[in-house]
Amino acid sequence: MQGSVRKKGGKWYYSFEVGRVNGKRKRVERAGGSTKAEAEKALRQALNEFEKCGSVVDESNISTADYFDYWYKEYVLVNLKYNTQQDYKRIINKHIKPALGSYRLKTLKPSTLQGFLNKKYVEGFSKNSIRGFYGVLSGALKQAVYPYQFIKQSPMIYVKMPKFDNIENEDKLKIITIDQFKTILKRFPQGSNFYIPLQIAFNTGMRAAEVCGLTWGCVDLENKNIRVEKILIGKGKGIWEFGTPKTKSSHRTIDIGDTLVKILKRHQTWQKENKLKYGRYYANSNFVCTKENGEPITTGSLKYLSRVVNYELGIKFHFHSLRHTHATMLLESGAQPKEIQKRLGHSKISTTMDTYSHVTKKMKNNTINILKNEVLKKLPTL
Repeated sequence: MQGSVRKKGGKWYYSFEVGRVNGKRKRVERAGGSTKAEAEKALRQALNEFEKCGSVVDESNISTADYFDYWYKEYVLVNLKYNTQQDYKRIINKHIKPALGSYRLKTLKPSTLQGFLNKKYVEGFSKNSIRGFYGVLSGALKQAVYPYQFIKQSPMIYVKMPKFDNIENEDKLKIITIDQFKTILKRFPQGSNFYIPLQIAFNTGMRAAEVCGLTWGCVDLENKNIRVEKILIGKGKGIWEFGTPKTKSSHRTIDIGDTLVKILKRHQTWQKENKLKYGRYYANSNFVCTKENGEPITTGSLKYLSRVVNYELGIKFHFHSLRHTHATMLLESGAQPKEIQKRLGHSKISTTMDTYSHVTKKMKNNTINILKNEVLKKLPTL
Protein backbone atom coordinates (compact mmCIF):
# COMPACT_ATOMS: atom_id res chain seq x y z
CA MET A 1 0.00 0.00 0.00
CA GLN A 2 1.31 3.43 -0.93
CA GLY A 3 0.41 6.96 0.00
CA SER A 4 1.50 10.45 -0.80
CA VAL A 5 2.49 13.69 0.90
CA ARG A 6 1.79 17.28 -0.11
CA LYS A 7 2.28 20.78 1.21
CA LYS A 8 -0.83 22.77 2.04
CA GLY A 9 -0.43 26.22 3.52
CA GLY A 10 2.44 26.13 5.98
CA LYS A 11 2.16 22.38 6.78
CA TRP A 12 2.80 19.05 5.13
CA TYR A 13 0.05 16.44 4.95
CA TYR A 14 0.04 12.72 4.17
CA SER A 15 -2.79 10.67 2.68
CA PHE A 16 -3.53 7.12 1.53
CA GLU A 17 -6.45 5.03 0.38
CA VAL A 18 -8.15 2.87 3.03
CA GLY A 19 -10.76 1.16 0.84
CA ARG A 20 -13.85 1.71 -1.25
CA VAL A 21 -17.30 2.66 -0.02
CA ASN A 22 -20.18 2.18 -2.51
CA GLY A 23 -17.63 1.84 -5.28
CA LYS A 24 -15.89 5.10 -4.47
CA ARG A 25 -12.35 5.40 -3.20
CA LYS A 26 -12.00 6.52 0.42
CA ARG A 27 -8.80 8.29 1.49
CA VAL A 28 -7.44 9.41 4.83
CA GLU A 29 -5.55 12.70 5.00
CA ARG A 30 -3.83 13.94 8.13
CA ALA A 31 -1.36 16.64 9.12
CA GLY A 32 2.12 15.14 9.08
CA GLY A 33 4.38 17.94 10.30
CA SER A 34 6.13 21.10 9.22
CA THR A 35 8.52 19.38 6.79
CA LYS A 36 8.25 16.83 3.99
CA ALA A 37 10.45 14.40 5.91
CA GLU A 38 8.16 14.56 8.96
CA ALA A 39 5.11 13.95 6.77
CA GLU A 40 6.75 10.94 5.09
CA LYS A 41 7.65 9.48 8.51
CA ALA A 42 4.09 9.99 9.75
CA LEU A 43 2.80 8.33 6.56
CA ARG A 44 4.97 5.24 7.14
CA GLN A 45 3.73 4.96 10.75
CA ALA A 46 0.10 5.35 9.69
CA LEU A 47 0.46 2.71 6.96
CA ASN A 48 2.05 0.28 9.44
CA GLU A 49 -0.75 0.92 11.89
CA PHE A 50 -3.39 0.38 9.21
CA GLU A 51 -1.79 -2.88 8.07
CA LYS A 52 -1.78 -4.21 11.64
CA CYS A 53 -5.13 -2.96 12.91
CA GLY A 54 -7.17 -2.28 9.80
CA SER A 55 -7.84 1.24 10.99
CA VAL A 56 -6.12 4.51 11.82
CA VAL A 57 -6.41 5.82 15.35
CA ASP A 58 -6.43 9.57 15.79
CA GLU A 59 -5.72 9.85 19.50
CA SER A 60 -8.32 11.89 21.33
CA ASN A 61 -7.73 14.83 23.66
CA ILE A 62 -10.43 13.51 26.00
CA SER A 63 -9.57 13.70 29.70
CA THR A 64 -9.24 10.55 31.77
CA ALA A 65 -12.21 11.62 33.91
CA ASP A 66 -14.44 12.15 30.86
CA TYR A 67 -13.32 8.86 29.32
CA PHE A 68 -14.16 6.86 32.43
CA ASP A 69 -17.59 8.52 32.54
CA TYR A 70 -18.05 7.51 28.90
CA TRP A 71 -16.83 3.94 29.53
CA TYR A 72 -19.08 3.56 32.55
CA LYS A 73 -22.15 4.67 30.58
CA GLU A 74 -21.43 2.79 27.35
CA TYR A 75 -19.97 -0.44 28.73
CA VAL A 76 -20.42 -0.95 32.47
CA LEU A 77 -24.10 -0.01 32.69
CA VAL A 78 -24.91 -2.09 29.61
CA ASN A 79 -22.92 -5.27 30.25
CA LEU A 80 -22.28 -5.77 33.97
CA LYS A 81 -24.42 -6.75 36.96
CA TYR A 82 -25.82 -4.16 39.35
CA ASN A 83 -23.42 -4.90 42.24
CA THR A 84 -20.44 -4.77 39.88
CA GLN A 85 -21.71 -1.48 38.47
CA GLN A 86 -21.81 -0.03 41.98
CA ASP A 87 -18.30 -1.33 42.77
CA TYR A 88 -16.88 0.18 39.56
CA LYS A 89 -18.68 3.47 40.17
CA ARG A 90 -17.13 3.70 43.64
CA ILE A 91 -13.63 2.89 42.33
CA ILE A 92 -13.91 5.42 39.51
CA ASN A 93 -15.35 8.27 41.55
CA LYS A 94 -13.40 7.80 44.80
CA HIS A 95 -10.03 6.66 43.49
CA ILE A 96 -9.35 6.89 39.75
CA LYS A 97 -10.86 10.28 38.94
CA PRO A 98 -9.38 12.14 41.96
CA ALA A 99 -5.88 10.81 41.23
CA LEU A 100 -5.86 10.53 37.43
CA GLY A 101 -8.89 12.39 36.14
CA SER A 102 -7.08 15.61 35.20
CA TYR A 103 -4.67 13.82 32.81
CA ARG A 104 -5.43 13.66 29.13
CA LEU A 105 -6.13 10.02 28.36
CA LYS A 106 -3.43 9.85 25.70
CA THR A 107 -0.78 11.21 28.13
CA LEU A 108 -1.28 8.49 30.77
CA LYS A 109 2.03 6.70 31.20
CA PRO A 110 2.76 3.29 32.74
CA SER A 111 4.87 5.03 35.40
CA THR A 112 1.90 7.19 36.42
CA LEU A 113 -0.42 4.20 36.69
CA GLN A 114 2.18 2.09 38.51
CA GLY A 115 2.68 4.94 40.95
CA PHE A 116 -1.07 5.11 41.54
CA LEU A 117 -1.25 1.40 42.47
CA ASN A 118 1.95 1.52 44.53
CA LYS A 119 0.60 4.47 46.54
CA LYS A 120 -2.57 2.52 47.31
CA TYR A 121 -0.39 -0.35 48.52
CA VAL A 122 1.62 1.96 50.80
CA GLU A 123 -1.62 3.46 52.14
CA GLY A 124 -2.63 -0.02 53.33
CA PHE A 125 -5.34 -1.00 50.87
CA SER A 126 -5.96 -4.76 50.73
CA LYS A 127 -4.87 -6.98 47.86
CA ASN A 128 -8.50 -7.39 46.77
CA SER A 129 -9.02 -3.61 46.72
CA ILE A 130 -5.90 -2.99 44.64
CA ARG A 131 -6.84 -5.88 42.37
CA GLY A 132 -10.14 -4.06 41.84
CA PHE A 133 -8.36 -0.81 40.89
CA TYR A 134 -6.06 -2.76 38.56
CA GLY A 135 -8.97 -4.58 36.91
CA VAL A 136 -10.99 -1.42 36.25
CA LEU A 137 -7.97 0.42 34.80
CA SER A 138 -6.94 -2.54 32.63
CA GLY A 139 -10.43 -3.18 31.29
CA ALA A 140 -11.25 0.45 30.59
CA LEU A 141 -7.94 1.32 28.93
CA LYS A 142 -7.97 -1.85 26.83
CA GLN A 143 -11.35 -0.79 25.45
CA ALA A 144 -10.05 2.75 24.92
CA VAL A 145 -7.80 1.12 22.29
CA TYR A 146 -10.53 -1.09 20.86
CA PRO A 147 -13.38 -0.72 20.14
CA TYR A 148 -13.44 2.99 21.13
CA GLN A 149 -10.13 3.98 19.47
CA PHE A 150 -9.31 6.89 21.80
CA ILE A 151 -5.67 5.77 22.15
CA LYS A 152 -3.29 3.53 20.21
CA GLN A 153 -2.03 1.35 23.05
CA SER A 154 -3.04 0.71 26.64
CA PRO A 155 -0.34 1.85 29.11
CA MET A 156 -1.64 -0.78 31.57
CA ILE A 157 0.07 -3.59 29.66
CA TYR A 158 3.32 -2.49 31.34
CA VAL A 159 1.87 -2.11 34.86
CA LYS A 160 2.21 -4.80 37.53
CA MET A 161 0.27 -5.54 40.69
CA PRO A 162 2.21 -4.72 43.88
CA LYS A 163 3.54 -7.90 45.48
CA PHE A 164 1.69 -9.04 48.59
CA ASP A 165 3.07 -11.44 51.16
CA ASN A 166 0.99 -14.64 51.17
CA ILE A 167 1.85 -15.15 54.83
CA GLU A 168 -0.67 -12.42 55.59
CA ASN A 169 -3.38 -14.21 53.61
CA GLU A 170 -4.88 -16.14 56.52
CA ASP A 171 -5.33 -13.01 58.64
CA LYS A 172 -6.81 -11.03 55.72
CA LEU A 173 -9.35 -13.82 55.11
CA LYS A 174 -10.42 -13.63 58.78
CA ILE A 175 -10.77 -17.40 59.16
CA ILE A 176 -12.39 -18.38 62.47
CA THR A 177 -11.99 -21.48 64.63
CA ILE A 178 -14.66 -23.97 65.63
CA ASP A 179 -14.59 -22.59 69.17
CA GLN A 180 -15.10 -19.05 67.85
CA PHE A 181 -18.06 -20.23 65.77
CA LYS A 182 -19.58 -21.83 68.88
CA THR A 183 -19.12 -18.51 70.70
CA ILE A 184 -20.94 -16.70 67.91
CA LEU A 185 -23.82 -19.22 68.04
CA LYS A 186 -24.16 -18.69 71.79
CA ARG A 187 -24.68 -15.00 71.07
CA PHE A 188 -27.10 -15.79 68.21
CA PRO A 189 -28.80 -19.08 69.21
CA GLN A 190 -31.66 -20.91 67.51
CA GLY A 191 -34.62 -18.56 67.20
CA SER A 192 -32.50 -15.42 66.73
CA ASN A 193 -32.44 -13.66 63.37
CA PHE A 194 -28.93 -14.72 62.43
CA TYR A 195 -28.82 -18.37 63.56
CA ILE A 196 -29.95 -19.81 60.19
CA PRO A 197 -27.76 -17.58 57.97
CA LEU A 198 -24.77 -18.48 60.15
CA GLN A 199 -25.46 -22.21 59.92
CA ILE A 200 -26.06 -22.18 56.16
CA ALA A 201 -22.87 -20.21 55.39
CA PHE A 202 -20.74 -22.28 57.78
CA ASN A 203 -22.00 -25.59 56.36
CA THR A 204 -22.04 -24.68 52.65
CA GLY A 205 -19.57 -21.84 52.01
CA MET A 206 -22.29 -19.82 50.26
CA ARG A 207 -21.83 -16.08 49.79
CA ALA A 208 -23.89 -13.63 51.84
CA ALA A 209 -26.13 -12.58 48.92
CA GLU A 210 -26.66 -16.25 48.02
CA VAL A 211 -27.68 -17.09 51.59
CA CYS A 212 -30.08 -14.15 51.81
CA GLY A 213 -31.58 -14.94 48.40
CA LEU A 214 -32.18 -18.61 49.20
CA THR A 215 -35.82 -19.72 48.95
CA TRP A 216 -37.35 -23.02 50.03
CA GLY A 217 -37.90 -24.03 46.40
CA CYS A 218 -34.12 -24.36 46.06
CA VAL A 219 -33.74 -26.54 49.19
CA ASP A 220 -34.18 -30.30 48.75
CA LEU A 221 -34.15 -31.78 52.24
CA GLU A 222 -34.96 -35.28 50.98
CA ASN A 223 -31.99 -35.43 48.60
CA LYS A 224 -29.90 -33.25 50.92
CA ASN A 225 -28.83 -30.45 48.62
CA ILE A 226 -29.21 -26.71 48.00
CA ARG A 227 -29.38 -25.13 44.54
CA VAL A 228 -27.81 -21.69 44.16
CA GLU A 229 -29.88 -19.99 41.46
CA LYS A 230 -30.22 -16.35 42.57
CA ILE A 231 -28.95 -13.70 44.95
CA LEU A 232 -30.56 -10.86 46.89
CA ILE A 233 -29.52 -7.40 45.66
CA GLY A 234 -30.02 -4.12 47.49
CA LYS A 235 -31.13 -1.30 45.17
CA GLY A 236 -31.03 1.39 47.85
CA LYS A 237 -33.70 3.00 50.07
CA GLY A 238 -34.83 -0.37 51.44
CA ILE A 239 -35.55 -1.84 48.00
CA TRP A 240 -34.39 -5.44 47.44
CA GLU A 241 -34.74 -7.70 44.43
CA PHE A 242 -33.42 -10.96 43.04
CA GLY A 243 -30.39 -11.02 40.76
CA THR A 244 -28.34 -13.68 39.06
CA PRO A 245 -25.33 -15.25 40.83
CA LYS A 246 -21.89 -13.70 40.47
CA THR A 247 -20.67 -15.88 37.57
CA LYS A 248 -21.88 -18.77 35.42
CA SER A 249 -20.05 -21.22 37.69
CA SER A 250 -21.83 -19.72 40.72
CA HIS A 251 -24.97 -21.53 39.55
CA ARG A 252 -24.41 -24.79 41.41
CA THR A 253 -25.88 -27.54 43.58
CA ILE A 254 -24.31 -28.00 47.01
CA ASP A 255 -24.66 -31.26 48.94
CA ILE A 256 -25.47 -30.77 52.64
CA GLY A 257 -25.05 -33.05 55.63
CA ASP A 258 -27.51 -34.44 58.16
CA THR A 259 -26.71 -31.68 60.68
CA LEU A 260 -27.83 -28.85 58.37
CA VAL A 261 -30.82 -30.89 57.15
CA LYS A 262 -31.99 -31.29 60.75
CA ILE A 263 -31.49 -27.57 61.45
CA LEU A 264 -33.46 -26.54 58.35
CA LYS A 265 -36.34 -28.93 59.10
CA ARG A 266 -36.62 -27.49 62.60
CA HIS A 267 -36.47 -23.97 61.10
CA GLN A 268 -39.30 -24.77 58.68
CA THR A 269 -41.49 -25.78 61.61
CA TRP A 270 -40.50 -22.60 63.48
CA GLN A 271 -41.56 -20.46 60.50
CA LYS A 272 -44.95 -22.20 60.30
CA GLU A 273 -45.53 -21.66 64.02
CA ASN A 274 -44.66 -17.97 63.67
CA LYS A 275 -47.02 -17.60 60.73
CA LEU A 276 -49.90 -18.80 62.92
CA LYS A 277 -48.69 -16.65 65.81
CA TYR A 278 -48.48 -13.40 63.80
CA GLY A 279 -51.50 -14.06 61.59
CA ARG A 280 -52.14 -11.26 59.10
CA TYR A 281 -49.10 -9.37 60.42
CA TYR A 282 -46.76 -12.10 59.20
CA ALA A 283 -44.71 -11.15 56.12
CA ASN A 284 -45.46 -14.02 53.75
CA SER A 285 -42.55 -15.06 51.58
CA ASN A 286 -40.69 -18.17 50.57
CA PHE A 287 -37.34 -17.03 51.98
CA VAL A 288 -35.38 -19.47 54.10
CA CYS A 289 -33.66 -16.76 56.16
CA THR A 290 -36.31 -14.68 57.88
CA LYS A 291 -36.97 -12.84 61.09
CA GLU A 292 -39.64 -14.08 63.51
CA ASN A 293 -42.31 -12.00 61.72
CA GLY A 294 -41.38 -13.39 58.30
CA GLU A 295 -39.39 -10.40 57.03
CA PRO A 296 -36.31 -11.48 55.05
CA ILE A 297 -32.78 -11.23 56.38
CA THR A 298 -30.79 -9.00 54.01
CA THR A 299 -27.09 -8.49 53.42
CA GLY A 300 -27.55 -5.13 55.12
CA SER A 301 -28.75 -6.94 58.26
CA LEU A 302 -25.62 -9.10 58.22
CA LYS A 303 -23.44 -6.01 58.66
CA TYR A 304 -24.97 -5.60 62.12
CA LEU A 305 -24.08 -9.22 62.86
CA SER A 306 -20.45 -8.57 61.91
CA ARG A 307 -20.26 -5.46 64.11
CA VAL A 308 -21.52 -7.40 67.14
CA VAL A 309 -19.07 -10.27 66.57
CA ASN A 310 -16.13 -7.88 66.11
CA TYR A 311 -16.79 -5.36 68.88
CA GLU A 312 -18.85 -7.26 71.44
CA LEU A 313 -17.30 -10.73 71.12
CA GLY A 314 -13.85 -9.51 70.10
CA ILE A 315 -13.58 -11.91 67.14
CA LYS A 316 -12.12 -10.69 63.83
CA PHE A 317 -15.03 -11.48 61.54
CA HIS A 318 -17.14 -10.56 58.56
CA PHE A 319 -19.86 -12.81 57.11
CA HIS A 320 -17.55 -13.89 54.28
CA SER A 321 -15.31 -15.38 57.00
CA LEU A 322 -17.70 -18.34 57.11
CA ARG A 323 -17.07 -19.08 53.43
CA HIS A 324 -13.30 -18.96 53.94
CA THR A 325 -13.57 -21.06 57.09
CA HIS A 326 -15.67 -23.67 55.28
CA ALA A 327 -13.15 -23.98 52.45
CA THR A 328 -10.18 -24.07 54.82
CA MET A 329 -11.71 -26.86 56.93
CA LEU A 330 -12.40 -28.93 53.80
CA LEU A 331 -8.86 -28.49 52.48
CA GLU A 332 -7.28 -29.36 55.82
CA SER A 333 -9.52 -32.43 56.06
CA GLY A 334 -8.22 -33.74 52.74
CA ALA A 335 -11.03 -32.74 50.36
CA GLN A 336 -10.04 -32.48 46.70
CA PRO A 337 -9.44 -28.88 45.55
CA LYS A 338 -11.51 -29.48 42.39
CA GLU A 339 -14.55 -30.43 44.49
CA ILE A 340 -14.05 -27.38 46.71
CA GLN A 341 -13.86 -25.19 43.59
CA LYS A 342 -17.26 -26.50 42.44
CA ARG A 343 -18.74 -26.16 45.92
CA LEU A 344 -17.65 -22.53 46.21
CA GLY A 345 -18.62 -21.69 42.64
CA HIS A 346 -15.16 -20.52 41.57
CA SER A 347 -14.80 -20.34 37.79
CA LYS A 348 -11.16 -21.49 37.90
CA ILE A 349 -9.28 -23.94 40.10
CA SER A 350 -6.46 -21.37 40.25
CA THR A 351 -8.78 -18.97 42.11
CA THR A 352 -9.37 -21.61 44.79
CA MET A 353 -5.69 -22.50 45.11
CA ASP A 354 -4.49 -18.87 45.16
CA THR A 355 -7.09 -17.83 47.75
CA TYR A 356 -6.20 -20.66 50.11
CA SER A 357 -2.48 -20.85 49.38
CA HIS A 358 -1.73 -20.61 53.11
CA VAL A 359 -3.59 -23.91 53.63
CA THR A 360 -1.88 -25.76 50.79
CA LYS A 361 1.50 -24.56 52.06
CA LYS A 362 0.66 -25.94 55.51
CA MET A 363 -0.44 -29.22 53.92
CA LYS A 364 2.87 -29.49 52.04
CA ASN A 365 4.78 -28.99 55.29
CA ASN A 366 2.63 -31.65 56.99
CA THR A 367 3.42 -34.05 54.13
CA ILE A 368 7.16 -33.47 54.60
CA ASN A 369 6.82 -34.07 58.37
CA ILE A 370 4.90 -37.29 57.77
CA LEU A 371 7.61 -38.46 55.38
CA LYS A 372 10.33 -37.58 57.88
CA ASN A 373 8.68 -38.87 61.04
CA GLU A 374 6.61 -41.83 59.85
CA VAL A 375 8.48 -43.20 56.83
CA LEU A 376 12.13 -42.24 56.84
CA LYS A 377 12.66 -43.10 60.51
CA LYS A 378 11.71 -46.70 59.73
CA LEU A 379 14.52 -47.03 57.20
CA PRO A 380 17.92 -48.27 58.38
CA THR A 381 20.48 -45.55 58.97
CA LEU A 382 23.48 -45.46 56.64
